[in-house]
Amino acid sequence: MRASQRDAHTAEAFEPLRDGARHLLATAETQLGRLPERSVQGRWVYQLGVLHHALDRLDELHEQWLQTRDALPPAAKPGTPAYDDALAEHHAESWSYLDDWATHGKALSEINSAARRAPSPLAPTPHPTAAPSRHTSARR
Repeated sequence: MRASQRDAHTAEAFEPLRDGARHLLATAETQLGRLPERSVQGRWVYQLGVLHHALDRLDELHEQWLQTRDALPPAAKPGTPAYDDALAEHHAESWSYLDDWATHGKALSEINSAARRAPSPLAPTPHPTAAPSRHTSARR
């Protein structure tokens, strides 16, 4: 019962992100490609790969769920065993991929933070200026 609730809660938490997840991945990949090498964590490429794979599987499982739901008898509505059992099975199949997003999704934020801190190629290079003298004349 706990696992089923965990699976359902995890799926519900991810659902608002699912539609924009590919955009988030594309943005992170673009940012990663523009970062100076010294700013890149070696694990980020791997993590983005895990997230891509997980999202592909989640999309496939979502399509399978829609087909399963549409094939249920007309009397199978939310709250009935036929519907709820099929949905619980879908959530169970999806959970490990959702867990991949929970585990590796932070890489998207880390890449974005690194990109925000990285010097912009469009910004002018600062020129060193003489430091102001410590000894200035006092006003009289």
